[in-house]
Amino acid sequence: MPSLNARQATLLKTLVEQFIADGRPVGSSTLLARSGLGVSAATVRSIMVDLAEQGYVSAPHASSGRVPTALGYRFFVDSLLEPEQLAAPTARELRAKLRAADSHHEQLTSDASAMLADLTRMAGIVSVPRSDLRLLRQIEFLPLSGRRVLVVLVVDRDEVQNRVVQLQRAYSRDALERAAAFINRCAAGRHLFEVAELLRREVEAARAAVGAELATMMQQAVSPSAGRENDGLVIAGEPNLLAFSEIGSRERLGALLHALDRKQEIAALFRKCLDADGVQIFIGKESGVAVLDECSVVTAPYHVDGEVAGVLGVIGPTRMAYQRIVPLVGLTAQMFGSGLKT
Repeated sequence: MPSLNARQATLLKTLVEQFIADGRPVGSSTLLARSGLGVSAATVRSIMVDLAEQGYVSAPHASSGRVPTALGYRFFVDSLLEPEQLAAPTARELRAKLRAADSHHEQLTSDASAMLADLTRMAGIVSVPRSDLRLLRQIEFLPLSGRRVLVVLVVDRDEVQNRVVQLQRAYSRDALERAAAFINRCAAGRHLFEVAELLRREVEAARAAVGAELATMMQQAVSPSAGRENDGLVIAGEPNLLAFSEIGSRERLGALLHALDRKQEIAALFRKCLDADGVQIFIGKESGVAVLDECSVVTAPYHVDGEVAGVLGVIGPTRMAYQRIVPLVGLTAQMFGSGLKT
């Protein structure tokens, strides 16, 4: 990325902020009045020519002002962005909504995506928390007909999950109760991934207590792949995107909404953000997702007890208020992760 001197950076910052504010190409007279540089109009025009030649700005029409390019936005968010302090009422609303003690993961996830959509007027997206980060409260194994066993998991805030496993032979209720007691005694109150690791380490003790087949069943019962898949997305506010003509034609908007409905491409992008250090911004083609070429995506991973549990963020036009959106996404990720703790 070409470097900018102080005057160039000041004018680019002024142009981006003005264009974000009103969506109209910014002329030299506006830049002269708002930049505070104290230079001549000719100097401003000369600098704008330089910025255009370097790819930071473009002119939609020969006689109009300039607008930022994707490269211009990238320089702005990397070097010139001044994040706003989130308004106190907004922060309080987020904290109250995302720390509701009686809410299950599904409700908190839905609330987080809806709040992102409402506060940004864009599409709010939250990846469902990793299932193996849920806390095991209690497990029961109940015999069903034939060789089937009902596994009852009580996780987090007394949320109940049921799954059925098939064994090679039928077992008595007493044998199944011994298997459940083994897990409850040594693993209750731990994350499911910790329970699975513990059972792998203690496999010989489990086999001695309940037999080889039930020891294997115990590991399967707490395996995330045995239950509900939690790599999906919860999306809210898709209709908000219809208000942004700059995203493209009706066909392009339709393709974007279709991608949000199918979720696979967006989910793949969000998975790439799991290892990000804080807020990450994709501008235009940086996302690698064709339907997002005229969009920006702002994401942040959220954590539960120090472990990355998922990613949340927003999708909107490249002309978004980054100074407000970036801190909002970061704070939402922080509060959402805290709300998932038990």
